[in-house]
Amino acid sequence: MTGGHLVSFVGAGPGDPELITQKGLRRLREAEVVLHDRLIPRALLDETAPGALVLDVGKAPGRPCLGQGRINRLLVDWARRRGRVVRLKGGDPAVFGRLGEEIQAVREAGLPFEVVPGVTAATAAAARAGISLTERGSASTLVLATGTDHTGHRPVALDWEFLARVEGTLVFYMPVGSLDAITASLTALGRDPREPALLIERAGTEGERVTAGRLGDIAGAARAAGCTPPAVLVTGPTVASASVPHGVPPRLAGVGA
Repeated sequence: MTGGHLVSFVGAGPGDPELITQKGLRRLREAEVVLHDRLIPRALLDETAPGALVLDVGKAPGRPCLGQGRINRLLVDWARRRGRVVRLKGGDPAVFGRLGEEIQAVREAGLPFEVVPGVTAATAAAARAGISLTERGSASTLVLATGTDHTGHRPVALDWEFLARVEGTLVFYMPVGSLDAITASLTALGRDPREPALLIERAGTEGERVTAGRLGDIAGAARAAGCTPPAVLVTGPTVASASVPHGVPPRLAGVGA
């Protein structure tokens, strides 16, 4: 691909650098400027072209970071100055990645853009645990929800009554800080506390860890294990068939009992 201006929002995948798409990797190699998040596979940065400008614009709790408005301005400014810009986001850019705000900034600037999807943490975590997120007859619905709002707490705006009665799989992103509140809300509204649940930390990376339990006790198990972000919480009927992937600590005993 040659000439012109283009902003490519590229999904880097959940942590394994081999899970980026071929198109995403090609765009990364073509880029003149790369603005990347904190939770991207660092090995992918080795794929950038000599002379490409690589900027870390990642956000992390408790550390100084660029605000979203500043990131939006950088996208527009560098696209105008250099032409080919890749906005490299962990997982899939359209899943809890504030993609809409960045697209709006680029669109208002009159710049062309594209979205290159990636493997999101929910599907990666399920694959590593050896489970299906959906299954005919037991889990025909899949809900992806945020476990933390902009204040760092359990999102009050979610329809917790709906989530409690969904006959399917629930996946919560960013749940660690609100795990007690999430599970208490679900079980208080009628979701079975005996339902199998998994907390998967750093899915797809060398530091991946899986903690298993029941919905009613997974928060305590995660606390005892010292679980930390990034992680996803998966709960639902298909979780009972989880198996321990090679190299993952064996914390899954009793899930299917």
